[in-house]
Amino acid sequence: MSGPGPTIRDIQEAAVRIRPHVWHTPLQPSRWLSSLTGAKVWLKLENVQATGSFKIRGAFNALLRLRESRPDVTSVTTASAGNHGLALTTAAAALGLKVRVHLPSTAPAAKRSVMQELGADIVEAPTYDQAEDNARADVARSGAIFVSAYSHTDVIAGAGTAALEMIADEPSLDTFLVPLGGGGLLAGTALVAKSRVQDPLVLGAEASASPVFTGALAAGHPVTVPVAPTIADGLAGNMEPDSQTFGLVRDLVDRVIAVQESAIVQALQEIASRERLIVEGASATAVGALLAGAVRLKDRRVGIILSGRNIDWTVFRAHA
Repeated sequence: MSGPGPTIRDIQEAAVRIRPHVWHTPLQPSRWLSSLTGAKVWLKLENVQATGSFKIRGAFNALLRLRESRPDVTSVTTASAGNHGLALTTAAAALGLKVRVHLPSTAPAAKRSVMQELGADIVEAPTYDQAEDNARADVARSGAIFVSAYSHTDVIAGAGTAALEMIADEPSLDTFLVPLGGGGLLAGTALVAKSRVQDPLVLGAEASASPVFTGALAAGHPVTVPVAPTIADGLAGNMEPDSQTFGLVRDLVDRVIAVQESAIVQALQEIASRERLIVEGASATAVGALLAGAVRLKDRRVGIILSGRNIDWTVFRAHA
């Protein structure tokens, strides 16, 4: 399932391929975070992207590439915490494909309901890890085409197109701070930053409740870590043992920061009150790293990706 890793050329080609299907989202300066950090900070608003997250980039790129190489394929299978399943279902509907999504029961209703409306076949499991195990078993049993939410060359290449847009809009960026779950967005961003920016600083922010990369980098290989409940549900869950994102993050990312739940909740609240933007917990995690003082970025030019907005209204109201 891991496959060969993408290159910067793959990301450039993905940008052309998906352009008719995704939006070039705004890169918005943040006076609040700039004042807080002593840096110049911009927010990449993937929370206003189609389907409400950056995941539509990788989903369309993967399915368009699949249609080019395997026009006989009529359906695909995936495991998702929510946003990838929603994006893949949306892209599949546009391209005339069917999708089976293995989904944890904790996936927000905001994501689940749209998948159902678009005709996805949803298979529930108690946790994300179990959903991914079930998807692997499904693929082994049926021979279905599996499109990983993160460990897939075309998905990573699609995700990396967000960073291409950031540099096009603000060529002076020298630092990239990215939410980190399975690592697809961070890996794609790092590939772009290291090839387009002189001496960039690339940082990943994961929820301390799901310290997947903190554990893997310490061990030198992917390991299974305990996963606790977190408002950053989109980042929760272990990675595939052979995930290609591990090597990319290990080799290209300067630091991974584990962000406490209190800082993620604070970021969710302050993004809403100061920036007038609604984001989900996963999206708020990168800003949470700044609010917790986990990294000093004085005098740097920082781009933060707000990765999505698909939070259940009841959860948002409970914490906002």
